Amino acid sequence: MTRPALNHLQQLDGVRFIAVALVLFDHWMAGQIELPLGALGVTIFFVLSGFLITRILLSSKDKLKDNPNGGLKKYLKIFYIRRTIRIFPVYYLLLFVLYAVNEPPVRKTFGWLFFYATNLYMAYYHVWMGTVDHLWSLAVEEQFYLFFPLLLFVVPRRWVPLTATLMIVGAVAMRYFLFRARMPWFIGYVTMPACLDSFGLGTIMAFWWLYQRDRFVQVFQNSIWILVSILLFVTVVYMTKILPAIPDPRGWLGHHNVMSDVWERFAGSLIGFFLIGRAVLGFSGPMKWVLENPVSQYLGKISYGLYLYHNFVYNVYHTPPTHFTMRAWRRITDIVPFLNSSYFFQFSYFLALTLLIATLSWYLIEKPINNLKDRFTY
Repeated sequence: MTRPALNHLQQLDGVRFIAVALVLFDHWMAGQIELPLGALGVTIFFVLSGFLITRILLSSKDKLKDNPNGGLKKYLKIFYIRRTIRIFPVYYLLLFVLYAVNEPPVRKTFGWLFFYATNLYMAYYHVWMGTVDHLWSLAVEEQFYLFFPLLLFVVPRRWVPLTATLMIVGAVAMRYFLFRARMPWFIGYVTMPACLDSFGLGTIMAFWWLYQRDRFVQVFQNSIWILVSILLFVTVVYMTKILPAIPDPRGWLGHHNVMSDVWERFAGSLIGFFLIGRAVLGFSGPMKWVLENPVSQYLGKISYGLYLYHNFVYNVYHTPPTHFTMRAWRRITDIVPFLNSSYFFQFSYFLALTLLIATLSWYLIEKPINNLKDRFTY
């Protein structure tokens, strides 16, 4: 089949909005609603990355294979330049700002943060990292970008689905091994190889979209599979709650067992798989409005900033009363005491601040720099 153009898929911006909304809701409602919605949002991002990156890499490989000036060097050079332009500037600016204002975990682990090794720090030292906890997922993405483009370049096209299947099976098997070995549960949560089932499903989706379009349409045209995958995820979460917890050898709190530590990410990946696939074809009806309305489109566009900044605006576990956002909130409620009557108002305050910072970041930093990508095409 002829390689389709890499056109912008509008409803995927709406999917980004859903994913980041799940993360923010989970992180700001922790202790009030105990559901793994943040983990689900991150998992959807991983599946989406697997789809988009594979789509780009396989298409560029096809385009460059007969180009005398192409080959591996150009394939990798353009990919990494475009990724660097999109991801690095605002990330490193944030790190240096936080270092300058003496954010404790940033000062302590700056080298790990600088080299996108946050998740490796967590896995090696068996600790969380306070307000920079959430940056583990960005580290996973960057580590995936390091090996996957080279892998796709050397693997023949016909072997890509098998390669993706091995990624899926290997990730689930790794999490099961870590679980059976009674390793701290978050090692299987934050390490890149343990996340490859999400990326693998995205890879399969991209392969079908590029080369087996009829199969893609057949699998994703019926929205019932989204409901089935959601039901499976709910079942896994329910089984997590009713099955006995396995005590963490280092005393970490939480109710963990084989369902939460091995199968939850796979079930969440299936939601991402069927949701993204259906959005690529295009939802109709109410879901079309949810994904395509201007608010969803805009929030999806700035989702990177929303994710990057939200934990520094507020983190239910790590934000002290002396933090500037909390001091500002107390001053506001001194003037309008009614706002303390419900957590809804405080949640809205955190959201407004995060939206403001992410919007300024988008228009002042990200968008101008992102426009440079147009100079580097495959």
